[in-house]
Amino acid sequence: MNPRFVITGTDTDIGKTIFSAALTAALDAYYWKPVQAGLDEETDSEIVARLGAHHGSKIWPEKYRLKIPASPHFAAAQEGVCLSADQLSIPDVPGPLVIEGAGGALVPLNDQLLYADLFAQWNQPVILVASTRLGTINHSLLTIEALNHRKVPIWGIAFIGDEVIDSQNTICRIGRVKNLGRLPMLSDLTADNLSKAFSRHFKRDDFIAA
Repeated sequence: MNPRFVITGTDTDIGKTIFSAALTAALDAYYWKPVQAGLDEETDSEIVARLGAHHGSKIWPEKYRLKIPASPHFAAAQEGVCLSADQLSIPDVPGPLVIEGAGGALVPLNDQLLYADLFAQWNQPVILVASTRLGTINHSLLTIEALNHRKVPIWGIAFIGDEVIDSQNTICRIGRVKNLGRLPMLSDLTADNLSKAFSRHFKRDDFIAA
């Protein structure tokens, strides 16, 4: 059975794409970023291709590519594009698939649709990526509550950053989610170093039974 995972986060710029690249490489999976907002710098798909060691061979093309680096609903409105859930069906790929959202789980795609609503429609296991920095307990528990409210299946949580045992344990205990592991910050971020770090801090078997 080919697992499918949806990657979301508690905020923007916390490491979702880096984790997605690591998981994509570990599972030899396809990667899909449904909506990319911001094209002037390296896109998330390009980062995953570089760090996931696929060199683009398993990167599924984005459905929407927006130039403005902003929340998808704003960028789309400014560019005269309507983001529709009907156009965001999960692609049928011949293998495992890692799907990455944008920003946090409650980022809007349009005036009526949040990413969390789309996740509920997809009904695929979600991995929550959370920083270990100050404030993560509140941000993580709020995100878990929002996903639970929509009956989105949560596969577990992946932490990014230095180890903060109390915060990590508190989130998993109160939120009743599985601690999948913690990816440390890497000073030399290469595909090889990322793969080694993922292997040290995560168990691949935790991701193959989805």
